[in-house]
Amino acid sequence: MPFRDAHEVVALAVRHGVEQGCDLSELSLEQLQQFSAMIEDDVYGVLTLEGSLASRNHRGGTAPTQVREALKRAKALLS
Repeated sequence: MPFRDAHEVVALAVRHGVEQGCDLSELSLEQLQQFSAMIEDDVYGVLTLEGSLASRNHRGGTAPTQVREALKRAKALLS
């Protein structure tokens, strides 16, 4: 799915969650699939703080392993 389409799907889902007074992780799979049939049950793995951070596992990303590597690089530069 192109980013702009994914962005819209997320915006609609977030708006729905706000209107319902709940987090995305509290919505049922059926509710989430109202916004895109491409959403599957694996979505719940990234709808937590930990899952969201871990999903960005690339150089400069927020995954814990990437943060540790960035710290090593920064310390080496400062030495």
